[in-house]
Amino acid sequence: MMDSGWRYRIASVTGVIVLTAVAVAVVNNATVQSVVTTIPVLSRLPTDPPTGSEFTFELLVTIGVAVSVFFPLYKPRPRRILNAVTLAQKRVLVAALVLATIGYFDYTYRLPRLTVVLVTPLLLVTLPAWFVWIRERPPSSGERTIVVGDDLQVIEEVASEVNEPLLGYLCPTNAVRTRNGTAEAIADGGTSTGGLERLGGLSRIEDVLVEYDVDTVVLAFEHADRAEFFGALDACYEYGVSAKVHRDHTDSVLTADTDVGMLVDVEIEPWDIQDYILKRAFDVVFATVGLILLSPVIIVIAAAIKIDDGGPILYTQERTAVFGEAFNIYKFRSMSPDEESATPVEDDENNRITDVGRVLRRTHLDETPQLWSILVGDMSVVGPRAVWTAEESLLEADTRSWRQRWFVKPGLTGLAQVNDIKSTNPSEKLRLDLKYIRKQSFAFDLKLVIRQVWKVLGDVLVVVRAALSR
Repeated sequence: MMDSGWRYRIASVTGVIVLTAVAVAVVNNATVQSVVTTIPVLSRLPTDPPTGSEFTFELLVTIGVAVSVFFPLYKPRPRRILNAVTLAQKRVLVAALVLATIGYFDYTYRLPRLTVVLVTPLLLVTLPAWFVWIRERPPSSGERTIVVGDDLQVIEEVASEVNEPLLGYLCPTNAVRTRNGTAEAIADGGTSTGGLERLGGLSRIEDVLVEYDVDTVVLAFEHADRAEFFGALDACYEYGVSAKVHRDHTDSVLTADTDVGMLVDVEIEPWDIQDYILKRAFDVVFATVGLILLSPVIIVIAAAIKIDDGGPILYTQERTAVFGEAFNIYKFRSMSPDEESATPVEDDENNRITDVGRVLRRTHLDETPQLWSILVGDMSVVGPRAVWTAEESLLEADTRSWRQRWFVKPGLTGLAQVNDIKSTNPSEKLRLDLKYIRKQSFAFDLKLVIRQVWKVLGDVLVVVRAALSR
């Protein structure tokens, strides 16, 4: 028998296909087009509904794009109505951007602009309504809260501070012990503590969030460690669930300034949805344009590195991303490929930097391959600088609240970068990074990008003048 998860997936995909097909058919009706083009702003768009193979191509392209961009929404999630609407509308806007891009280029068939203009508002209404209709219904009314932790005593202490009724708790099997200290042989779920039911181990957090349509997760870990504490936060972020932590852990998370009491709200998503869409769109455009315009420079740099010492052109390093996750970053190699130390050092003190590498670092051109990381979504144009995972632990030990940087995507530039603050000055770097996180907005990002571009152009000019004066 088919479970509810698969029923949801089939219903969501089918709904996207059917509603998109109906929307395309409606907007390509000759009567509909003649009526809508009476609107002054649309009067200049041509009304020539495609037929035959052209209509089939247009239909398949639109459905293909819609089905692809809605992929993240096919997984059952504990979304409230507002979450379902905003996430679906965000996907529709992404689809519209992709369709507009396809329509801009004249391939075998040109996708009519009128189709994009008319399909978008239809899908902005119908698809969010569909995802609201098929969303997982909560099993009970009222606020649905669970506690997630790794120590029963801490779970009991934190649970006593929660004002809302609790559905239960999650914790590792090896943490469930009897009062006399002997481990209980248990399977996932079924054990209670302090009157709460154990819903499973930490590995079941995603299933429990969906099954119980959880509104809020209260974290009750003995230590705010990277693997489990931030793994639970990552699950809350992925599934649109609110999170609370004990005030003792506020050094590790972003919290609202107005919070009072022992439990505080975590700002899992600091960006508003409008700014988030603008930021991601800007990232894609910036990275695409940058890679195209700098392609001749990239070829020259690659050749120079190879001629200089014959070593590899690119340098790969594992860096820390959102909630402590890791990704591989790419840079033009500026140092000899020897074993490196995690301890930050200034460039002037680093004897591993090659001749070509010194020029690349002064002009910031060694960062160019990171445009690819921005394009695929691992990074943003603006944000805290991504730190090497091996270096991260050293900086965490030296600087309180360092992990608060993990709440936004790392960036190519940022407030710390434009002020030339590096990891050799971690406290000042953290201060500026947190200042950016608190002030962040799309307008603020644009200001920082302009400052960074101006700074790079100035550094390039200095290098060129020095070369010409020799």
